[in-house]
Amino acid sequence: MFIAILEMRHTITDHGHLYLFSAFVALTWAIWALKVALSWRYRPWIAPYEVSTSVVIPVVDEPVDLFAEVLTRIVEQQPTEVIVVINGRRNPVLEQVCEQFAPLVQWTWTPVAGKRNAVLLGTEASVGDVVVLVDSDTIWTTDTLPELVKPFADPAVGGVTTRQRILEPERGFLTRWADWMENSRALYSMPAQSVLGSVGCLPGRTIAFRRTVLLDSMQDFMTQQFLGVFLEVSDDRTLTNLALKRGFKTVYQSTSLVYTDAPTELRKMRKQQLRWSRGSQYNTLRMLPWMLVHTPFLAFFFLADIILPFLLLVVVIAWGVRLATHTGQNLYVGLLHLHDRWVSIVAIVLLTILMSTLSMALRQIRHIEERPVDLLLMPVYTVFSSVFLMPLRMYGFLRLGHIGGWGTRADAYVADQGEATSGSDVRPGREHPEGLTSSPALAARLPTSPLRSPRSQPGDPRALVTYLIAVAAVTLGVLYDAQLV
Repeated sequence: MFIAILEMRHTITDHGHLYLFSAFVALTWAIWALKVALSWRYRPWIAPYEVSTSVVIPVVDEPVDLFAEVLTRIVEQQPTEVIVVINGRRNPVLEQVCEQFAPLVQWTWTPVAGKRNAVLLGTEASVGDVVVLVDSDTIWTTDTLPELVKPFADPAVGGVTTRQRILEPERGFLTRWADWMENSRALYSMPAQSVLGSVGCLPGRTIAFRRTVLLDSMQDFMTQQFLGVFLEVSDDRTLTNLALKRGFKTVYQSTSLVYTDAPTELRKMRKQQLRWSRGSQYNTLRMLPWMLVHTPFLAFFFLADIILPFLLLVVVIAWGVRLATHTGQNLYVGLLHLHDRWVSIVAIVLLTILMSTLSMALRQIRHIEERPVDLLLMPVYTVFSSVFLMPLRMYGFLRLGHIGGWGTRADAYVADQGEATSGSDVRPGREHPEGLTSSPALAARLPTSPLRSPRSQPGDPRALVTYLIAVAAVTLGVLYDAQLV
């Protein structure tokens, strides 16, 4: 922050060069200010609303105790029905867990691995007016469901999401950092976008849609491609986009709270964040023409997510070029001559740390009010996000045109794989022509001709588009910021 102020001072007083780092800082503050201004207007829905609900839970594999706890919390809130879609490798253990909660909980197994196909099967078999999609490791709290459905009293609302936090964040640094990220999103981004009636991504841990919205969206959900690629991941962002494009509002209900797990290993966290960043940017570019016309604020937020990491990269490279060539303006020269040189250097360092800490605390004041202990960790969170998350976002942007899958669970979807092999020891059930096996009460409602996702073709030249955009933007940015042109 201190460096940015010095750069802005030099630009204004000397009619000098507009430094891209000061533009980076200004953009960051502009985004924050806009989110604060919008989120102040946010209010959750209060009036009760009665509607039939079908809870659909796609699952590959979960610890038995955790999955039983997930079902227990859901069953306690008495939805109309719960449909568990086990996909990929056959999992008799989870089938038995489901049977313990019958008849409210029904299950089906499909050898076709992938969350999208599981969502399709569950949605088409559902009977509720509202379909609630739940991740298999998400724990509901008291009144999650009755609070979640309240916004559907407005017929213009097509999708609703919950407030989401991390289970036991005190387990380690990564879980604390993940909880900070989730809570910051819940305190700033989600309410700001909800006020506009266009939450750009309804996070998939627990989200609710009108069943008619989902059914109308399934063809596009299962087949739409971009840059020659069908991306299995980012199913929640895709469904959100499709609801918005059909003219419905997507909103946030802060009083509906769920908890979910977070990776405790850096390798798994890296895979998760890469999957999320890639899916988000893929959908941003695919949705951009529509957003620019219908929700320009949303376009601004999501474009900034793409631009900021590359802008910071340009700043770092340009700084290195200026240092190597001994060019550029010494912004500290006036301060260095005020006192002894070493005293001035120490003062500059302390001022930089102090102003950076104050700016971070101000931008995260809502989170700090809830978790004061995180004030001390805020500089660490910010540095970690810059060093860990921004490179992943840039790499995810480059890889938008490449085939990929989930990559974080055994037996989960892998792009363009064949059907998963079923286990040899399975419970008897009703067999369907497409390989489906289900609890008897659900069997008659399942589709007999599933909708197949397209196979992406490797080597599509459109995959080079993002590389060309990134190289051109970074090159021009460095030439400008290093004042080489």
